[in-house]
Amino acid sequence: EKDAECIGFIQNSVGAILSPFDSFLVLRGTKTLAVRMDAHDRNGRMVANFLVEHPSVEKVYYPGLASHPQHEIAKRQQSGFGGMVSFETGSLANAQKVLEGVKLCTLGESLGGVETLISHPASMTHASVPAEKRAALGITDGLVRISVGIEDVEDIIADLDQALS
Repeated sequence: EKDAECIGFIQNSVGAILSPFDSFLVLRGTKTLAVRMDAHDRNGRMVANFLVEHPSVEKVYYPGLASHPQHEIAKRQQSGFGGMVSFETGSLANAQKVLEGVKLCTLGESLGGVETLISHPASMTHASVPAEKRAALGITDGLVRISVGIEDVEDIIADLDQALS
């Protein structure tokens, strides 16, 4: 209660509050959050399983896979595994082929939307990180990251399949 009062005072004194319309959007969005997260999680699992089986994919990073090193921790701590999936294509050329080949998936760095976004961490989110540090973090030139959306999962998989093939 004391923390809430402190935050309320700061918000009031510095004006860091949402506009009425932004407040309306937040309230409206929370009504469908659980349904959207269920779809995000379900689609993420299916896309990760598809990628594991694809011959053009060398490795998949997704805590919902039993092969993931933190799978057991994720199972204990989470009610689902979400839709963030990363995979290794083996080279910059292969990654670029995938990024340029997708039609449904949109190239972008943002998270939290309902649409599937695909990105290349080495040249986007981590471009300012020196190459040797990226390598130490496992962020290779062939790494591709997907924020799996809530579109029909068969459409997402078909798009990734044609881009990988």
